[in-house]
Formats: sequence, C-alpha cells, structure tokens
Amino acid sequence: MFEVLSSKRKYKYTTVSIPITLYNRIKDLIKDTGFTSVSQFVTYVLREVVASMEQEKLESMEVSEEERRKII
Repeated sequence: MFEVLSSKRKYKYTTVSIPITLYNRIKDLIKDTGFTSVSQFVTYVLREVVASMEQEKLESMEVSEEERRKII
C-alpha cells in the first residue's frame, strides 16, 4: 500500500491486478474522455458498483408494510 498526499487530504492506495487484455481494452475505451488513466476509470466504475450494491443491500433490509403488520 502507498500513500499520496494532496493539498488537504491524505489518500492511501493499494494495487489490484487485472488482466492485461482488460487493461488495454479500458485504455482504448477511455481515449478522448475525461479520464486521465485506467486507474482513474476503474476507481470510478468500482465506486459506482459498490454504491449500487450497498443501496441494494439497504433496500433488502427494509421492512415492507405487510411485514410490519405481521410483526405487530
């Protein structure tokens, strides 16, 4: 793990391995976009996926009106 210092925040990073073929596909995909690196793109995608999965998990934990009535 390594740390990158910014003007106000301290970020910690780790390395994740992906197949070279996938790396190259992503590299080609992000050309002429706002992404400056494969790592930046992968971080963005993973944040989106993780947030979606966390939201699904929260929603699955919610009690429906019918379940509330049964509990009461």
